[in-house]
Amino acid sequence: MRAFTAINDRLRPLLTPPKDKKTIVQRSHYRIAAIALPLLISGCGSLPKGASFFSQQDSAPAHPVDISHVANAIPRVEPHSRYGNPTSYVVFGQRYYVKKSSLNHIERGVASWYGTKFHGKRTSSGEPYDMLAMTAAHKSLPLPTYAEVTNLENGRKIIVKINDRGPFKKNRIIDLSYAAAVKLGITKAGTGLVEVRTIDPSAINQSNPSQIAPPAPKPAAAKNRAPPVAFNTPIPLAIASQTPVVTTNHSTAPQADKLKRIIPGQAVNIYLQVGAFGGRINAENLKIRIRDIETLPVSKINVTQGTTANNAIFRVRIGPIHNVTETDQLIKRLAQLGIENPHVIID
Repeated sequence: MRAFTAINDRLRPLLTPPKDKKTIVQRSHYRIAAIALPLLISGCGSLPKGASFFSQQDSAPAHPVDISHVANAIPRVEPHSRYGNPTSYVVFGQRYYVKKSSLNHIERGVASWYGTKFHGKRTSSGEPYDMLAMTAAHKSLPLPTYAEVTNLENGRKIIVKINDRGPFKKNRIIDLSYAAAVKLGITKAGTGLVEVRTIDPSAINQSNPSQIAPPAPKPAAAKNRAPPVAFNTPIPLAIASQTPVVTTNHSTAPQADKLKRIIPGQAVNIYLQVGAFGGRINAENLKIRIRDIETLPVSKINVTQGTTANNAIFRVRIGPIHNVTETDQLIKRLAQLGIENPHVIID
């Protein structure tokens, strides 16, 4: 009985609304709790690294659905949701930090999607998940956030409302609703290479008021809402013995203006960034170490120099890689070599 009570106590933060900003708010409480209970009972507190419970168990509707009538989400000025915006939260032992603002956020990476398994269930923001609406989940953007998502391989663009947390498989940057994924053309493959650009509804309102909806009503209990907090985290590094001296501020745009322009339809290059250092020697040492311990199925391992906060930064990247499947396989191989959490770079 005591053991069961302990399990209940560990699951309670996942099943009840947060009361303060320190409470862990996880993407769809039902989704996390559904797998947390059997894991705890069996004595295993986390999934194997690289496992994706969600994508393996989810599916599209059993019968074809016409989503041609489904329109893009209409950006409108809304307060941050009462739920889903803690300072930070933990899923499967990984801590994620929620950004204070979504302004000027642009990132490229791998998108996935979720469908029938969670249809009608509550999202992290408290809204029910509708797989036929233009919505999405993101790990760090404040809820709600409106964003334009572009498929970098075919040029299709959509606008979604981000109202949920996820995806929690490594190296995925956004989880799209089924309808959004269909419109981008990624449902068959399961993933796609995308660019996510946040939208400022107030700016649209000033330039063309007809493009956005009226402001949403302020929740009655908004005074109790915990405001999200900006944060700073270090660039994930591959080797623990290699000490970095550079950090990146995720509360600002990831140098959007410096992203290389990608023409849809042309080949898209994927790279894995396995380290970032303040000195070239450490970067070159990591490059040599990778080459010495493994022959990788890619053309080259590069050390590139850039700047951040007026300091030089030396990045170690592996690539180009041909597709998402090969990228996932390479990430698993690197993990076996002790090189964890590489960044997926699309260029």
